[in-house]
Amino acid sequence: MRQLTVLELKARLDQGNKDFTLLDVREPWELNICSMPGAISVPMRAVPARYLELPKDKEIVVVCHHGVRSQQVANYLEHMGFDKLNNLVGGINAWAREIDPKMPTY
Repeated sequence: MRQLTVLELKARLDQGNKDFTLLDVREPWELNICSMPGAISVPMRAVPARYLELPKDKEIVVVCHHGVRSQQVANYLEHMGFDKLNNLVGGINAWAREIDPKMPTY
């Protein structure tokens, strides 16, 4: 599993590289505050029941608020046989601070 910084993710998006799944594991109330366009929402608690919906053959970038839950989900997915995993270091909070300062934070 790779630790991906928000600057690296931004560079990939700026280059048009969208050949990955952005998996947001935050709760619905958190998504109501802010979210990243194109992200698939599967709250952390639902991942064990829904992980088969995720593509094993495609890279996955897992995001949460600060990067802790996403790390746990990425570890779980790795245990379930996924091998193209990235944890977004600092989560959406780092994205708001470093990339999109207009994004609401909590």
